[in-house]
Amino acid sequence: MIVTCVHVHVKTEAIDDFIEASRINHLGSIKEPGNLRFDFVQQADDPTRFMLYEAFETEEAAAAHKTTEHYLKWRDAVRDMMAEPRYGVKYNILEPKERSKW
Repeated sequence: MIVTCVHVHVKTEAIDDFIEASRINHLGSIKEPGNLRFDFVQQADDPTRFMLYEAFETEEAAAAHKTTEHYLKWRDAVRDMMAEPRYGVKYNILEPKERSKW
């Protein structure tokens, strides 16, 4: 299992549009085969900073996510909303090991 935390810094004037586009991406992502979690959070002390917590069962499922219609729409829609390029950090899931615990 693999987790990627995607960090995004959004332009102040684009916050509401970014939230809406990301909400739609979230709703599509949680329906994908192999998706364990897809959380969308906003930093409490800086409303221009967001994180997507993406947990997938396999690298293949994570890669397939990037080919979905909802992801491609999100990627294109938010491209010019970012104050700087987004970046992802990958993690290996240590616990819970059992899928039923997700």
